[in-house]
Amino acid sequence: MSWGTELWDQFDNLDKHTQWGIDFFERYAKFVKERLDIEQNYAKQLRTLVKKYCPKRSKDEEPRFTSCLSFYSVLNELNDYAGQREVVAEEMTHKVYGELMRYSQDLKAERKHHLQEGRKAQQHLDHCWKLMENSKRKFERECREAEKSQITYDRLDNDINATKSEVEKAKAQFYLRNHMADESKNEYAAQLQSFNAEQWKHFNNSIPHIFKNLQDMDDRRTVKLGDTYRSFAEAELRVLPIVSKCLEGMVSAAKAVDMRRDSAIVVESFKSGFEPPGDFPFEDFSQNLSRTGSDGTISNTPKGDRERDREGHPGSRSDPKHPMSRTKNKLWLFGKKPKSPSSLPPPPPPSSFRSRTPSHIFPPPRFSTDSVSHYLAERKTTVSRKPQNLRGLRRGAPSLEDFSHLPPEQRRKKLQQRIDELSKELQKEIDQRDALNKMKDVYEKNPQMGDPTSLQPKISETMCNMEKLRSEIHKNETWLSEVEGKQSSRGDRRHSADNHHHTPQGRESPEGSYTDDTSQEHQTPQQRPSPPKPGQPHPDTHEFDDEFDDDDPLPVIGHCKALYSFDGQNEGTLAMAEDEVLYIIEEDKGDGWTRARKQSGGEGYVPTSYVEITMERNSKGAVTYI
Repeated sequence: MSWGTELWDQFDNLDKHTQWGIDFFERYAKFVKERLDIEQNYAKQLRTLVKKYCPKRSKDEEPRFTSCLSFYSVLNELNDYAGQREVVAEEMTHKVYGELMRYSQDLKAERKHHLQEGRKAQQHLDHCWKLMENSKRKFERECREAEKSQITYDRLDNDINATKSEVEKAKAQFYLRNHMADESKNEYAAQLQSFNAEQWKHFNNSIPHIFKNLQDMDDRRTVKLGDTYRSFAEAELRVLPIVSKCLEGMVSAAKAVDMRRDSAIVVESFKSGFEPPGDFPFEDFSQNLSRTGSDGTISNTPKGDRERDREGHPGSRSDPKHPMSRTKNKLWLFGKKPKSPSSLPPPPPPSSFRSRTPSHIFPPPRFSTDSVSHYLAERKTTVSRKPQNLRGLRRGAPSLEDFSHLPPEQRRKKLQQRIDELSKELQKEIDQRDALNKMKDVYEKNPQMGDPTSLQPKISETMCNMEKLRSEIHKNETWLSEVEGKQSSRGDRRHSADNHHHTPQGRESPEGSYTDDTSQEHQTPQQRPSPPKPGQPHPDTHEFDDEFDDDDPLPVIGHCKALYSFDGQNEGTLAMAEDEVLYIIEEDKGDGWTRARKQSGGEGYVPTSYVEITMERNSKGAVTYI
């Protein structure tokens, strides 16, 4: 339907309708603007929330637990989700709100132009009608005047008293009025014809054309609204795949929470490396009492002690004069002091002697007075069973260069970390020396480029730094070997204790625990262990031989494929080409770098995000750094 033919007489209503359409258009634009503000504020608040719960932290404070890592992954995905909300707001700003505001201005200008044309056409028609009305009134007036002049002429012509001049004058006036009436008649006819023509043109050409333009404008406004509705929804649809990936990432982060791994991290972080305390020995203070009978009536000294005394191997016993020994004297086997010392079981043999003497040998009921004196002398010289370095750690002892104030396991980790750092610095110095030597060769071949002797001080300084670093590495490796040797010795003792724990005589004495006497610690692994009983596991004396071998290259624990090329210009990095396959020899420690080895033998660090890693399960020597 056309507005020009159906609504030819509804100019005012169409004026109101088009104004309502533009008002509705601007109202929708205002709605979009408020929606944009909501999206932007939502994204801003999400980013503020992520920043609040993911603060900047140093490398030592990096989270290692899977629950923390998963939470930070969720925060990263939420940050990406906030970015997608910003993308939605930006697209709505440019493609919806901005377009609506520009089109609204165009609609206002176009409507104003069409309405002005309609008003001009109406004014022209009104003007033609006024001209026609004026000519009509004039014709009517002239006709009345002509009738009056005719009546006057007829009255004077019939009057016998009227003079001839009066009659002639009335006759002339009559003819003049008739002539003027005829002219007014002709003018009125012409104006009437012109008005009819203009009126037909107005209602058949001008007004339909103007109303048709208004109808087209209103149709375009309606279509534009539909387009903006669709653009509004498409802006959401375009980010929906990325939003889905963000949500999938959150689900994957939730699945990555591993309680066993977190528990292992707690053990790895706080493990001291000390052995649990052994059984407290029975301390017989009645040995110095005078005996009326034989010297060994109530003696509990095992046969193994007498044999070791004869062999010249004094056993380790606690000092009864030591403060801790006095405390132990108050702790009896079942919470109350027994009536007779002879009713107690014999004291357990020391762990250092257990490796030589079978645990099934029972002590004899008697031994000589010399053995008793020798036993007491040994007890006075025994080192306290409580590790001194652990006590120093609890007292807040100052940090030492060899980390001897730390527990063995933590000390080993610190030493290994320092060795790795020194090795990286040494590699930098080696690279710098090689570069200086190459530059020196170039200067020697081309003297015009520079003086070779000017590089000698720098080369000497580099060589000196290399020697210092090698010395530091050797010193730290010595300390590391010492710690690993102690851990290996304790592991052997623990296996031996586990193998003999089912018999009362096989309990480990407290003197076999960790002490500060390094000579005693290193002697333990060299002792020959007792042969295991049938059905018991054989302790592996080479359990730690291959685990901490620094001379051998790191084992391959997986492989990776390069997703992108990496130039490896920085020190310690490894260049790789896209789709190149490398061996993984050390996992990412949380700093974003993975240590890899090329098939040609070159080693270095590559960005973890640049490679696709496949770890080999149950690979020998595979170590995961948390």
